[in-house]
Amino acid sequence: MLDTPASTLRFGRLLLTGAAGHLGQMLRPRLKAYCQTLRLSHRREFGPAAAGEEIMLAALEDKAQVQDLLVGVDAVVHMGGVSTEQPWEQILAGNIVGMVNLYESARCNGVKRIVFASSNHVTGFYRQDEVVSPLDPARPDGFYGLSKAFGEDLAQLYWNKHGVETVSLRIGSSYAEPKDRRMLATWMSFDDTERLVVAALTAPVVGHSIVYGMSDNPRTFWDNTPARHIGYRPLDSSETFRPAVEARQQSLDMTDPATLYQGGSFVRTGPL
Repeated sequence: MLDTPASTLRFGRLLLTGAAGHLGQMLRPRLKAYCQTLRLSHRREFGPAAAGEEIMLAALEDKAQVQDLLVGVDAVVHMGGVSTEQPWEQILAGNIVGMVNLYESARCNGVKRIVFASSNHVTGFYRQDEVVSPLDPARPDGFYGLSKAFGEDLAQLYWNKHGVETVSLRIGSSYAEPKDRRMLATWMSFDDTERLVVAALTAPVVGHSIVYGMSDNPRTFWDNTPARHIGYRPLDSSETFRPAVEARQQSLDMTDPATLYQGGSFVRTGPL
């Protein structure tokens, strides 16, 4: 967790959706440093609120619940929704209908900044020998990646039409350490994840911007140059973990699509 002086407080009430998920749990104690009140949401019970927190349960596909969820909110960190490849019906409810509800509720409640957890799987069908920027066309690797591409397009629409700013974070692999050789390129430390979210919340002007979420890794699939105005500067690197990762995974199957494409195992999973 980063050291955060009190002078960096920027928000009265900040909403974190998906608060009981993998990244939601990690961000929960960290985001409290940037607001007076942290509103936490998930679709099911996940325990009591701590000091400076409030909990509101909401299913993203429930329009009325999401409308209530955004009342009095200054900004949103949207980590909610389906986070892996799943049957279409689940993704439709959480990542399509839920996104429309979130953005329409933001418009109605005057919320002007959303940090949206998009995904690298928006461009998962680029090969690992290509370098992709936020300006390149989407090539989703499944229903999940497709839903995140929809979310980015929705964010663009609400910026163009209603002035709701969004930074779409195409998150790579945010874990304590990289698990395999692909993650040597896609890994983002928890501290760098915090740096990215805070940069997205506090950059003065973002419109709708897309930035890849990765640490300062020597090997990478992504070029963040078009998103430098966000001010994200990663300080960690996967290089520390390279010897251990390569010792665990000494060879690669070059006939496996997961080895060839940036989306890894997502290119060969799911109902398609």
